[in-house]
Amino acid sequence: MSKHGPHSHDGDADGCARTARLTPGRRAVLDILTREARAIGAYEMIDMLKGADGRRPAPIQVYRALDFLVDQGLAHRLASRNAYMACGHKHGAREPVAFLICETCGRVEEATSGPLAADLKSVAAAHKFDARAEIIEIAGRCAACAA
Repeated sequence: MSKHGPHSHDGDADGCARTARLTPGRRAVLDILTREARAIGAYEMIDMLKGADGRRPAPIQVYRALDFLVDQGLAHRLASRNAYMACGHKHGAREPVAFLICETCGRVEEATSGPLAADLKSVAAAHKFDARAEIIEIAGRCAACAA
């Protein structure tokens, strides 16, 4: 699980990208992602957001909140897991991010790399491609599971 630094949930998000206005629903989703410090699927998130009365939010509400958090750079979507996690690093909105995903224990580490960024920029430029997002998912075994 990625270790997450503190995020300001007061409307000025200091996590990974630009300033964001957080509604109570968005704030609740970000709070869970930050507290859990792991990748969480939308339907698991819905169960976690269940109110004291047992009512769950509609899936579309949760997906909209997650999409907003991703757009603001406060969360990342792991396509291979169809799950989301809070951003664990302070990096630029267009800086490449690599996720190291352990296939044994499910641990996910977020990493950035200057050389990787330069290589990806070079590849995109060679194809005259303007990349909006550069997200790499690397599957394998973490050090603890490989030992």
